[in-house]
Amino acid sequence: MTDLTLTTFNWVPEPPRGLVRDLRVRWALEEAALPYRVASTPFDDRGPAHLAHQPFGQVPWLTDGDISIFETGAILLHLGERSDKLMPTDPRGRTEATKWVFAALNSVEMASLPWTMSKFMGHPTDTAAWKFVDDFLKLRLKRLEPVLGSREWLAGSFSVADILMADVLRVVDKFDGLADSPACRAYVARATARPAFAKAHADQMAHFAAADTARRT
Repeated sequence: MTDLTLTTFNWVPEPPRGLVRDLRVRWALEEAALPYRVASTPFDDRGPAHLAHQPFGQVPWLTDGDISIFETGAILLHLGERSDKLMPTDPRGRTEATKWVFAALNSVEMASLPWTMSKFMGHPTDTAAWKFVDDFLKLRLKRLEPVLGSREWLAGSFSVADILMADVLRVVDKFDGLADSPACRAYVARATARPAFAKAHADQMAHFAAADTARRT
């Protein structure tokens, strides 16, 4: 039996399927070929048992034996310690991957999340507030574009940094936010063409589809 258990919601509505962040962890686990099981927590009842693992009532979290970890960046760095398929083994490479993990979450996703949430919710795009959000993301993409145009992967070999950065950019691309960023768009295409991503995405979709059946019975 594996010691790794990934917990996600037992069900979510259709619009966020394929975007729930347990996908990032599934992807890493599939890349590393680490055995794991998936557990569920109720979407409609985020009580004390949930909050004991994830104090903000979100998913995912990962348990590794008696260790419980939340936040996808922390989870992926933990898995990087378990597999050299997820992190370079040399100090320079590990440092490179680690800094891009934080860049994906702090510099890029900080700008992309308000943008994608506005798109997701259908907010008007003719306001000063939208212009601020849109300009902020465009500036981040402008800075990222030459980086991704000059290398295949962020830290030399594919790593957890690419899982995070590609997943952040993938959501922007879903709403056509990479139309003027061809290197970013090509990077997302390279990353999501990997078999481990396809498996992780299909497994998440199947998980929630099975939940639909269970809710109907």
